[in-house]
Amino acid sequence: MRFAAPLKSNSKKIMLLGSGELGKEIVIEAQRLGLETIAVDKYENAPAHQVAHRSHIVDMQNKDALLEVIYREKPDYILPEIEAISIDALVEAENKGYNVIPNANAVSKTMNRKNIRTFATETLGLKAGPYKFVTTKEGLLEAACELGFPCVIKPVMSSSGHGQSIAHNEDEIDASWREAKKARGDASELIVEAFIDFDYEITMLTVRNGKETVFCEPIGHEQRDGDYIFSWQPMQMSEVAKQKSQEIAKAITDGLGGQGLFGVELFIKGDEVYFSEVSPRPHDTGMVTLITQSQSEFALHLRAVIGLPLGFTFYGDGASAAFKSEVDNYASVVDVDDSLFSENSYVRVFGKPETHKGRRLAVALVFDKVEAALEKARKLITKVKDS
Repeated sequence: MRFAAPLKSNSKKIMLLGSGELGKEIVIEAQRLGLETIAVDKYENAPAHQVAHRSHIVDMQNKDALLEVIYREKPDYILPEIEAISIDALVEAENKGYNVIPNANAVSKTMNRKNIRTFATETLGLKAGPYKFVTTKEGLLEAACELGFPCVIKPVMSSSGHGQSIAHNEDEIDASWREAKKARGDASELIVEAFIDFDYEITMLTVRNGKETVFCEPIGHEQRDGDYIFSWQPMQMSEVAKQKSQEIAKAITDGLGGQGLFGVELFIKGDEVYFSEVSPRPHDTGMVTLITQSQSEFALHLRAVIGLPLGFTFYGDGASAAFKSEVDNYASVVDVDDSLFSENSYVRVFGKPETHKGRRLAVALVFDKVEAALEKARKLITKVKDS
């Protein structure tokens, strides 16, 4: 493969739609290959803006505004990195010959929980827990009573756990309804899921380049309010469950098609595996691969996009811990204790320009056997503060 220098007439361009901490790592990997990078987000000085060749501030849910910047920049690859994007714009761009990663249809399906759940269960026949879709509070109560308590309630369009809750009884339905309206996206419809009494949940990072599909070691993770807090790799699981997880991950990614890395979320109960969700992009729980693999999830995503081989070495066990802001501040300041930087650990600060309570600002990474790495990551993250 030939690599032209960036900022030339024959440069290969990638455009990120969404420029947070995950997008920042993708831009860094692209820079290492001499690709020209354009980072787009709705706010100024987003993390990926700080390392890309050019940046744009655009309302990405505005079809015309998004298409204007695509047509102006003429990227070779368009990489959606968040859910809040105009699908109509991606479809039109793809119809005009632009390469949307993995493809506009896959992005459309995965950003809407109704679309992806029905596709996975009804079209592909994958195992998932019982669920119902509702549009009213009365319908929510009825569905919850039918599925049983506790049940999980999510907006069909959101991200990072926004709007998600667990209702343990009828008295909590009102609170769950209010919480759902905090979604990052369309909260006019909700999915109500029967609570699966699973043993643990994993992310199966699955990578396709058009010639082969490879899997990273399964990633275990702990969530709080629907958002990732800790992750570790590998998650210890039976070979039967691991094989089933890979089969489900391949089925859903083959069904969606295209090239790139997918984060497939699965529930595991003994040797049984249940499909939960899938993201057609690097996954927040996969930040642990920055320390466990020779090619992180970000490097693998980029390799898959441009059609390079997907081989990598798994160095060994590790864990990650996310740091979330505890304050609201127009100027982000992250105070990191020196002890986070050692022979087997370090911290990545994302450089987000403003903070608000609950916003992810940094991640601690530890290389060690899983139990020791996770224990150290839990301790280290308490040594990060913000103001």
